[in-house]
Amino acid sequence: MNKKIRKPINSKIKSLIFTFIVGFIYFYFALPAINLQDESFYGFFFIMAFVYCLSYFVFEGFTRLVGRNVPGAAEENKSIMSETLKTVKIPAFLCVALVIINLGGALLSSVVFRSRAYTKLLPIEEGDFTEDVAEISFDSIPMLDKASATRLATRKLGELSDLVSQFEVVEDSAQINYKGKPVRPYMLRYGDTIKWLNNSKQGIPGYILTNMITQECTLVRLDEGIKYSPYDYFGRNLTRHLRFNYPTFIFDEEIFEIDEDGTPYWICPRIVKTIGLFGGIDTKGAVLVNAVTGECEYYEEVPQWVDHVYSASLIMQQYNYHGKYTNGFLNSIFGQRGVTVTTAGYNYIAIDDDVYVYTGVTSVGSDESNIGFILSNQRTKETKFYSIAGAEEFSACSSAEGVTQDLGYTATFPILLNINSQPTYFMSLKDNSNLVKMYAMVNVQQYQLVATGVTVAECQNNYERLLLQSNIISEEEIETTGLTGIITDIRSAVINGNTFYYFRLDNAGKYYMISAQNSNYAVLCSVGDKVNINYDESSKDSVIVTAMSVEILEKAGTVTENPSTEIPLTTPTE
Repeated sequence: MNKKIRKPINSKIKSLIFTFIVGFIYFYFALPAINLQDESFYGFFFIMAFVYCLSYFVFEGFTRLVGRNVPGAAEENKSIMSETLKTVKIPAFLCVALVIINLGGALLSSVVFRSRAYTKLLPIEEGDFTEDVAEISFDSIPMLDKASATRLATRKLGELSDLVSQFEVVEDSAQINYKGKPVRPYMLRYGDTIKWLNNSKQGIPGYILTNMITQECTLVRLDEGIKYSPYDYFGRNLTRHLRFNYPTFIFDEEIFEIDEDGTPYWICPRIVKTIGLFGGIDTKGAVLVNAVTGECEYYEEVPQWVDHVYSASLIMQQYNYHGKYTNGFLNSIFGQRGVTVTTAGYNYIAIDDDVYVYTGVTSVGSDESNIGFILSNQRTKETKFYSIAGAEEFSACSSAEGVTQDLGYTATFPILLNINSQPTYFMSLKDNSNLVKMYAMVNVQQYQLVATGVTVAECQNNYERLLLQSNIISEEEIETTGLTGIITDIRSAVINGNTFYYFRLDNAGKYYMISAQNSNYAVLCSVGDKVNINYDESSKDSVIVTAMSVEILEKAGTVTENPSTEIPLTTPTE
């Protein structure tokens, strides 16, 4: 009985199988996008072409040539090599074609030839600062910067004995609006590979939420643990999960956010290149990944609760293209007429439940001054330019630090506020331990006007007095409210060397605070006195309201025939 003779597997098929295996392993770990606009795709293709050519030479040419030094084999060897070269010609040709595409695409994307196109990446409108930026209430102003918020989150984790030995705080966190308040949600990650093995089945139990106003940190424990993150392994690694679901997408850096119900999501902006093949980097929607279940969906227009689609660095880069190349590429190098750039730092402002990135704009070569600033919506990229000349942010920080130089405080990068229609830098002053001790306000246009306070309300009151003294605003522009009542309790405290008095009235459930530095006569008040307290209307919702003045209408046990007028307040420098 004749046995059926198996034909040997074709060398091309063996080469393709081997190339596929190598390619899958490389793709699994390198995760390039299958997209001509992704530079890493070219490296992936070249490696695959090289592996195919080498494997085919081994399977077809090398194995047939070994040991063929017999007489008359030269012609057959030559034929085998010729056949091998013809087979690898196609992948070699494709490699050359991709090199040409790469070089041509880079040339056509160059800002040297397409500078006009680069200036149009960020549509910019002229804005009215007073109209666009409403005066913010005290309970909406972030008191912390990123470094301080991260420190508090790390300290909170250290208090949780069941988690601190297994997890670490991921320091990279974005400020978002959550239920109308600025917060930073901090992701946790496994301490190391062994701890991942011990905890991966349950996942990461929750996240830490830092309130940027109250400075309160809370561990939010989830019913089901977070299983998809950049810090997980294999199929639950976020980057790998995205790549296998969206193999052609190019992604920007993912952002950890929570929706209004507190459900954790990864916001993964999709990158597109709009100029040539590699230029004009922009964002087109985002993929939202549920951090617990891994469910993902792509949105060209993201839901309202999402705050970060366009990164601050992308917005600043696009503005710099606009500022540099409006008058052409050559002008950006020679002459530099009208060339502007953003300043080195940025911060965030919450407006109508959206997060806006703020940064100053300065002329090239300017001396510590801004010609204006921009506000850009990080969800929609709507951007407005405000032509307000004034101090550059770091100069304002130096002014604030100079007022408290005896205490050695350092200023955080400022937030831009509207105080009585005045563009104002607001910043926290921190000690050497990175803890917030005071607050400062600096007038953008006249940065020698600096006010400080141990509370935001006190800082604003001091700042408004400076504006009054400098005839920048009138008394009518300060909305104050008067409250008359009998003092039922007086307390005092010394904060940073200043004495503060806290009054409680019989008809109000709050304490009204005033500094002895701002009122020389606060010490004369006693329990039982009938007084009138004036305070800033914008601070009425605070737990402790900062008073602007105290008027004694009637001393306890006496009748005042001619009630005194409002007790004058001294300035902080008196």
